[in-house]
Amino acid sequence: MNRRSLVASLIALVTGFALAAAPPGHAAPKPDKPHIIWTACGDDKAVQCGKLRLPVDWSKPDGPTFELAVARRAARKPSTQTLVFGPGGPGDSGVERIQAGNRFSPEILDKFNTVSFDPRGVAGSGGAKCDLSLDNGLLTSQADFAAVTASNQAKWAACRAISPVWDHADTASAVRDLDALRAALGLRQLTFHGSSYGTLLGQQYAERYPSRVRAIVLESVFDHSLGVREFVRTQALAAQDAFDEFVAWCATETTCVLHGQDVRAIWNDVLDSRENRFELAMLPIARLAVPDRAKLAEDIAALRDGANPTVKLPPLVSSVFCADWPAAVRDFPAYERLVRTAREAAPDVRYSGGLLAIRACLGWPQPVANPPHRLDVHTRTPLLLLNSRHDVRTGYVWATHVAAQLGRHGRLVTYEGSGHGAYGNTPCTTAAVDRYLIDLVLPPRGASCPKA
Repeated sequence: MNRRSLVASLIALVTGFALAAAPPGHAAPKPDKPHIIWTACGDDKAVQCGKLRLPVDWSKPDGPTFELAVARRAARKPSTQTLVFGPGGPGDSGVERIQAGNRFSPEILDKFNTVSFDPRGVAGSGGAKCDLSLDNGLLTSQADFAAVTASNQAKWAACRAISPVWDHADTASAVRDLDALRAALGLRQLTFHGSSYGTLLGQQYAERYPSRVRAIVLESVFDHSLGVREFVRTQALAAQDAFDEFVAWCATETTCVLHGQDVRAIWNDVLDSRENRFELAMLPIARLAVPDRAKLAEDIAALRDGANPTVKLPPLVSSVFCADWPAAVRDFPAYERLVRTAREAAPDVRYSGGLLAIRACLGWPQPVANPPHRLDVHTRTPLLLLNSRHDVRTGYVWATHVAAQLGRHGRLVTYEGSGHGAYGNTPCTTAAVDRYLIDLVLPPRGASCPKA
């Protein structure tokens, strides 16, 4: 197995704005009248970049400020419409997505100016260039638990010293940023496409500003209503479901290098024989997000044949995530109960991304700034949800939960295939989103798109 490709796969878990320069700590402009100056950005003349100066703490609008990094790609045909993209992660750079110009269909790029940003606490928007690496993937004792908690808190202290928004990077604060961006763009209402973690931003924006919503797409849906145990359990269910689908594929696809073999037995033998079984258990989550079933089969075969890679767990932008999800796990016995919950829900994958997130947030101050709650959305135009049936990261159960919370204010379209992300997978998924964004046409209830 190629060690570098394995590590890379795991690390892979979405014309600009500029504000007249203001010194650090300068009073922020009034939130309802933000000022933007567009400047050149790179070699692509269609793209501009810049900064939007906003309050660090929205409860103190005249206090210290930071700069939100933003980018805009001009529509390929004359247009006054703007689509704002909410990147995922947390940790993805929306500025990079706009610069790449490959997130949306040609029809969307023709009709909309596309805009995105680095959310507060990420990359160019006060992102801390500090050590957020994860070690001791699976904790096995109270000593491990105490060591990881102390390590987390030490890393956060170092990050806090160099990030102006470290203690104010929660999604509720990002919602205020998004509305300031809307106003700065001169938009009466927001047209928004959120991906993965960016769907949480879209949900909470619709909840806070329902009258300012024109259209919101939630692709690969996060469910922010869950407690710690249910968060871990549903993440594990998603991982197991995707692995089951992979095993079924391998049984019917002759190009699978494990075709005709007992894939589950081989995989479980590998996990049983390795000390780094927690890290290895992240491999299906990384591979099946694409999804790359063939490569996962090759990886498992290589592990069976003696490959022993060093697996590096992906970092998590904890200033964002830990402020939204309470890792209220007091001690090792409480953590161990969560491990058992994951094992029961995912007997083959064993450990889920949920456990990884819990480990990354041990020691975060409680209560969190943006605690989970059931949605209360009342928009004139229902939100459009799109989710893969076999999404290894944002499981289908999350999408159905959120759709139920939205009621008549949401509409779920199911892609009957696999992978994290569904827009652009097929003409059906692309058309469902494009018709909604362009014409505000909703698919019928229960709509689905066949897998590619």
